[in-house]
Amino acid sequence: MSKTSPDNVNSPSHYNSGAIECIDAIESATGHNFKYYLQGNIMKYLWRFDYKGKPVEDLRKARWYLDALIKDVEAEQLETDVAQSINYVK
Repeated sequence: MSKTSPDNVNSPSHYNSGAIECIDAIESATGHNFKYYLQGNIMKYLWRFDYKGKPVEDLRKARWYLDALIKDVEAEQLETDVAQSINYVK
């Protein structure tokens, strides 16, 4: 039986101990301000990547949050585009 190593970037086990993943609860609690939470985490991981002994892991975490921010902003832009097109049709 092969033992897989934990994925501390995409699915850290310490964030999955309940019925809902921590990031989902934060998104729900912060609503449209979620992007600022993501931005703060990107800054945090970029700021300290060279000081904790696992620089590549921290850079991957920054990239994970950046990818999430891109998805969030794309979804927000889509909502805006749809709302504008609905108003245009009226």
